[in-house]
Amino acid sequence: MTAGGAHTAGHGGAPRLTPRVGDLAGELSTLLGAAGIVEAAAEARDLIAAVAGESRFWPRVNADAAISDRLADRARAVARRRAQGMPFAYAVGRAAFRHLALRVDERVLIPRQETEELVDIVLRERRVPGGVVADVGTGSGAIAIALAAEGAFDRVIATDVARDAIDLARENAAALDTAGATSVEFRVGDLLAPLAGERLDVLVSNPPYIAFDEAVELPPLVRDWEPVHALLSPGHGLDHTRRLVAGAPALLCIGGLLALEVDSRRALQVAELVAASGAFTGIQVYRDLSGRDRFVTATRAALATR
Repeated sequence: MTAGGAHTAGHGGAPRLTPRVGDLAGELSTLLGAAGIVEAAAEARDLIAAVAGESRFWPRVNADAAISDRLADRARAVARRRAQGMPFAYAVGRAAFRHLALRVDERVLIPRQETEELVDIVLRERRVPGGVVADVGTGSGAIAIALAAEGAFDRVIATDVARDAIDLARENAAALDTAGATSVEFRVGDLLAPLAGERLDVLVSNPPYIAFDEAVELPPLVRDWEPVHALLSPGHGLDHTRRLVAGAPALLCIGGLLALEVDSRRALQVAELVAASGAFTGIQVYRDLSGRDRFVTATRAALATR
C-alpha cells in the first residue's frame, strides 16, 4: 500500500492520484452492479480484499487508505472477469477451505463449505494417530491437504481422473504453508484404480453425484463454469458412489472408515447401498449445517454381515 494522497506518474509523465480503497470499491461496485450482480458493493469489497490478501473486513476499515496502482489494476481485471459471469472464486483465483487459501480455476470444482464438514467427520472418527487415508476425486486437493495438515496420518494419498486437476492440487500442496503436515501423494486414475495394492484406514470422497437430467437445475454459475466430469454421474447420480462402495472393502483395513459426501436427495439410497454390500457396520447418515442429509459413513466390518 502507498501513503494516502500519493501521486504516481501517468502517461507522458503526468501525475495521477493513487486510488483510495473506498473509491476503488465504489468503481468496482458500479461495474458489477451494471452486470446485474446482486450485492455488488459487498462483492467489490470482497474482491479487493482477496486481491490484496487481506480479510474481507479490511476494505471497509481502510476505505481512506491508498492502494497501489498494481493492486488496483489487478482488482479491475478480476472485476471485469466477474462481470462477464465468471464465479467469484475463479475470477480471483482463490477459494477458502477451512484454514487454507487454495488456488482454483476451471480445472477443478470450487470447494464448498459443506465439504469442510466432511473433513470434520473424518478427524472426529479417526482420533488414533497414524494410518493411511486416501481422498478419491481430490480436485483442488482441499480434503487431502486439510487432512494432511490437521490430522495425524502416516500417509495421505490423493487421486483424480483428471491430470490437470492433480497438477493444480500439487501446486496447492507445494504453495501452502502447512509446516509439520504429512506430505500428500498425488496419483492420476479413475476412482479407486490408483489405489490398487494399498491398505487404507480411511477412504474419503466427494464424488460426482448429480444426475445428468438434473444438470439443468444447477445454478448457471455452477452449470456453465465448473467441470462437468466432477459434477455429473450416470445411473441417476449414483454410478460413481456405487463403484466406490463396491471397491472400498478390498482396500479398507478391518475397522477402516468409509466417508462419503452425497446428494441430499439420495443419502438414504447410498446408506442402503453400503448396507447391502455386507462389508460394513455402523452406517451413519449425517446432516450438513443446512440440515440436509449430506454425508454417509461406515466402518469396515471384520466379517461379511449378510
